[in-house]
Amino acid sequence: MGSIAIPVALGAGVASFMHGVIGTPSLTLLALAICQLAGGTASPLSYRAARTLLTFAVPFYAMALGVGPFDPFALGYQPLLMLVASMPLAAMLWWRRLDYWLLILALDLAGYASGLFANLWDVLFDPLLVLVALASVVRQHLQSIRSARSIAR
Repeated sequence: MGSIAIPVALGAGVASFMHGVIGTPSLTLLALAICQLAGGTASPLSYRAARTLLTFAVPFYAMALGVGPFDPFALGYQPLLMLVASMPLAAMLWWRRLDYWLLILALDLAGYASGLFANLWDVLFDPLLVLVALASVVRQHLQSIRSARSIAR
């Protein structure tokens, strides 16, 4: 099956194949990619931010896939409660001077308000962003193991 998918993806284009498998990328992922490509500043997706995202995303996707009686993804279609919860989050980001994350949250909310996305969760994060966060956490963990081994020698 996988050997058939590769030529189809190459013929149709990798972007359409990824969109079919993963879905529409979130605006958060787009903003983080732009920050990374700009190169002037470090990406806001630090080890701590990536770990926080994974701590939230793993149970979220598990419940969205049917583990437990509650589907959090359904909240994103009528997100009044989520929008109200974003106000203290924005205040906390402002208080901690996390300007990039505050800008990304504003971009996400503007993208949702524009009608580009039907579900607020789709704007905030997506499976590809979760995979990027996982890669970031694993890379940092491996670097700390290597540095600990080099110190021990």
